[in-house]
Amino acid sequence: MPKMLSNIGFKFMCWSFKIFKKKDKILKILKEANIKPGDVILDYGCGPGNFSIPAAQIVGDKGIVYAADMHPLSAQYVLKNTQKASVTNVETLLTSCKTGLNENSVDVVLLFDVFHYFKEIKPIFTELHRVLKPSGNIALEIHHMDENKAINSITETNMFNVREKKEHLVILQKTTK
Repeated sequence: MPKMLSNIGFKFMCWSFKIFKKKDKILKILKEANIKPGDVILDYGCGPGNFSIPAAQIVGDKGIVYAADMHPLSAQYVLKNTQKASVTNVETLLTSCKTGLNENSVDVVLLFDVFHYFKEIKPIFTELHRVLKPSGNIALEIHHMDENKAINSITETNMFNVREKKEHLVILQKTTK
């Protein structure tokens, strides 16, 4: 499915996040994603968990964040970062597509700066459609490619429509089939 970074590439990405994704920007982006206390979040392509941990703090003890990534180092980084932050409501998932989550169980999918890694989008968006609640949304941040091209390829699946565009994100709503 997606292209996987080498271990060195993954470590470089983690290092660059520390430089370019400062906490105030992360919180601003998460605010745009409309995350609320008690929500179930899927951070799909979570990397080291830079968004997973603050999202877990927002959803609180009644919510949960599933930090999903295909890179084996991801879970190690996420677990280390959750311990540092004393966060206990993050669960890691190792996956390149299927999450193993229940159908209609997720309120918000965070899809931040990973779309350009997807070779085939239909299987991934089929899985995201499956796990999202009927009122669920995808908060999409697109880098490294044309935003309109990415959005068109998603809406052509007939599984999601654009609900709104914000400063940093595009919010996609789940369609009913």
